[in-house]
Amino acid sequence: MSEANASATRITPGNALRPEDIAASHAVPPPEAAEYALWLGDDSLILAQRLGWWISRAPELEEDVALANIALDLIGHARSFLTYAGHASGRTEDDLAYFRREPEFRSAHLFEQPNGDFARTIARQFVVSHYQWELYSRLQHSTDATLAGIAAKAVKEVDYHRDHSLQWVLRLAQGTEESRRRMTAGLKLTWPYVEELFADEPLIDALGGAAVRPSSLREPFDAAVAAVLAEADLEVPAVPGATGGGRRGVHSEHLGYILAELQVLAREHPGASW
Repeated sequence: MSEANASATRITPGNALRPEDIAASHAVPPPEAAEYALWLGDDSLILAQRLGWWISRAPELEEDVALANIALDLIGHARSFLTYAGHASGRTEDDLAYFRREPEFRSAHLFEQPNGDFARTIARQFVVSHYQWELYSRLQHSTDATLAGIAAKAVKEVDYHRDHSLQWVLRLAQGTEESRRRMTAGLKLTWPYVEELFADEPLIDALGGAAVRPSSLREPFDAAVAAVLAEADLEVPAVPGATGGGRRGVHSEHLGYILAELQVLAREHPGASW
């Protein structure tokens, strides 16, 4: 996280916005839009923390760099969404990232899931990037100019994330017997958490045209994912869905450990800058 630029910025629908633009605009979202921004910001923040673990651990040096770059993109998305959300309560992006407790986070359970082996991480990223691409493609037309501007920037970056993950799905599925086994296992472990991404929470009704209805994304998501899996000669896993609840602050057992690592420095040295 970084200090915000204090200069004035005009936000118009369709602008591709940086975190500094959001901070400078001082645009105050209504409570419902602020809560929605938390959903999306927390998703990206938590996944960035998960992906950062792979730096120096990925199967090849190029992949260290690729996953680090994806994590940095996600941190940028998180900064923008959290800055906008914070304007509703006078809090900064740092306040929201480092000083909220676990029940105050709104990330879906999928983003919190352990890395596991590399194939499991790729399976999670494959689902996330296809979901986010569908989401941001629509959200850039939001009636909320700030949300639209964030999405207009994010969708371009997520398009790369999507291509990166699907190439790895194909590579692992069509590689050795062991890589295919691991890719198949990774998809099965990931799939129970897909359903929560497309659940229509009551907040969506209150937001109207400012938000994207999650259930409307399921059909194009399923079609895109099925096409890749068919090319890889893999099947969509037939597994029961997990309970979910992240949008309401009910999280998996994994989030507390993620936050302990993410927040420890800021909590040990409150008010410090680096």
